[in-house]
Amino acid sequence: MKKTAFLGALVLVLAVMAPLALWAQVTFIINQVPAYTPANANIYMAGTMNGWNPASAAHQLTRLPDSSWAITLPTPSSTLQFKFTRGSWATVEGTATGGPRANRSYAVGGADTVRISILSWEDLHGGGGGGGQSTANAQVQVLTDSFYMPQLNRYRRIWAYLPPDYDSLTNKRYPVIYMHDAQNLFDNLTAFAGEWEIDESMNSLFQQGDRGAIVIGINNGGSQRINEYSPWVNPQYGGGQGAAYVDFIVQTLKPYVDQQFRTDSTRLGTAIWGSSMGGLISQYAAMQYQSIFSKVGVFSPSLWFSNQVYSQVSSIGKQFPMKFFILAGAQESASLVAQVTQLKNDLLANGFTASEVELVVKADGQHSEWFWRREFKPAYQWLFSSASAQLEQALPSIQVYPNPATDRVYVAWGDEKIAFYQLLDVQGRVVLNGEVQAGDSISIATVSPGMYQLRLSSGSRLYYSKLVVR
Repeated sequence: MKKTAFLGALVLVLAVMAPLALWAQVTFIINQVPAYTPANANIYMAGTMNGWNPASAAHQLTRLPDSSWAITLPTPSSTLQFKFTRGSWATVEGTATGGPRANRSYAVGGADTVRISILSWEDLHGGGGGGGQSTANAQVQVLTDSFYMPQLNRYRRIWAYLPPDYDSLTNKRYPVIYMHDAQNLFDNLTAFAGEWEIDESMNSLFQQGDRGAIVIGINNGGSQRINEYSPWVNPQYGGGQGAAYVDFIVQTLKPYVDQQFRTDSTRLGTAIWGSSMGGLISQYAAMQYQSIFSKVGVFSPSLWFSNQVYSQVSSIGKQFPMKFFILAGAQESASLVAQVTQLKNDLLANGFTASEVELVVKADGQHSEWFWRREFKPAYQWLFSSASAQLEQALPSIQVYPNPATDRVYVAWGDEKIAFYQLLDVQGRVVLNGEVQAGDSISIATVSPGMYQLRLSSGSRLYYSKLVVR
């Protein structure tokens, strides 16, 4: 093809792709890909501009007549971090040796045309950065590759990390942390940008005297990741399935985990944690299910995705004690620090105390696994700082009468403090929750007959009892 014809085609493609109302743009051109790239491959750009969606239709590159690929975007207002994929994180670009490469970046004021060479595709070069060898330690197991999610009619890989003394201390129970993006938590072989090293960090904390915790990792859904990690719809990027995804964790996965492992299944023993879009859905889950979760790790949350994350805080308010650890890096985006500060202020304005909300901003922090890996241990120690004492103490009994009951049940536990209660069915679903004072009654008139567990928390003390409703 003549040079003039190629340039004409390029101009035509870019003109179609460029928003008419904008003239400040940057064009990314991939002029080299590995020779083994499938002939029918599609290439996508995933990054901070689209919540790291590896298959965003709006960010699919156009193939040009000279077999290069191009995409034109509005010039970003802050540093853009990105990578290229063939439609999933399993098919992300890699280093020359096939391992995970660092995020690419484009700084404000850079060139208006960026030419890029892709050196490898991880899935076609022998796997992730572990050189084909798993880095997960002996405490990590894959429970199943096909755990059914009835709320979404999908299947997902579920991982579990068990503390070093889990098999030897058979009477010991452990708190549980539910985490998203499990591909990046334990194993460099499955991670797309390096792993969090959760298993190594938990083992190190255990050796330093921590009592230990079970970590349940849920694989993200690839192209469904953004849809599942936000209950709210972003007009450009999607979302809207987050409520069903969180219902899956609470109504299906948690009851299964509590049945299979020796967990502290109370709300004081249950946490949820994630980063980026995973941070957004963790924040949502903690607010929506305060009767289930008492601790939440909100790392580099994608608060830009929907302003409803703030209105959710004000509309629900504080229902139970909660610990929020919010992390942000000053180098992530121009707006993130202001957004997490607003989130903290909204939490404080709606009933949560200063001792319940910890906001940490690191000057060198970036939107990357290495940052979240480094900050995991101090965040865990803050979230679980009082958990050991709560779990080690004997749990006093609770008086529940009458039992069986029909319309009302009275509760007493030895003091006059107000307690938070939750009534759970045999599948672990909360059917009632609220406040009660010792000696008062709880209306169960709307509860279906069956077997339930009544749980109360008063300060740092935990109470529980079985209840039969007729």
